[in-house]
Amino acid sequence: MSDARPDDRPPPPVGTPVASGPTLVTLRVNGEVRRGLADPRMLLSDFLRHELELTGTNVGCEHGVCGACTILVDGEPARSCLMFAVQAGGAELETIEGVAGAEGLHLVQEAFREEHGLQCGFCTPGMVLMAKRLLELDPDPSEEAIREYLAGQICRCTGYVGIVASVRRAAALTASSGESTVEGR
Repeated sequence: MSDARPDDRPPPPVGTPVASGPTLVTLRVNGEVRRGLADPRMLLSDFLRHELELTGTNVGCEHGVCGACTILVDGEPARSCLMFAVQAGGAELETIEGVAGAEGLHLVQEAFREEHGLQCGFCTPGMVLMAKRLLELDPDPSEEAIREYLAGQICRCTGYVGIVASVRRAAALTASSGESTVEGR
């Protein structure tokens, strides 16, 4: 069997970039189809912030450790600083800009406001999206479950007491409103 490519050219040497130049990336962000150009090595966090002008996704450590860049990709939490924009092509993304609805704040956002679950606000977008996803998985999580689920989100201001209280409050708001946590409104 030959290693030749269909056009009979030999394969490129190991380490040769596969693609060069900007690539059109199409994805659905916060329910809307969005397109932009991304170099093959452009991080998804940079693509969201600079190409799509969605600046709510923060960039902290750029190593996937702090959680400030957390978004939802196809409904699951993901560190946007660890993904290339081209990897997200065709995916459904939710950023903090898509959490609130036309009728106002999402129940999780409302709970963070009521319970003072933020101070400087840098970690808040990632925390809100993680809390939202947790409540979709477990509408009435224990304090231990909340702390475990949010363990990868670093906050240097609050000490997490207000954040945990915010998630508990969001669970209570959801239960008392009779609304679905999945829809969250």
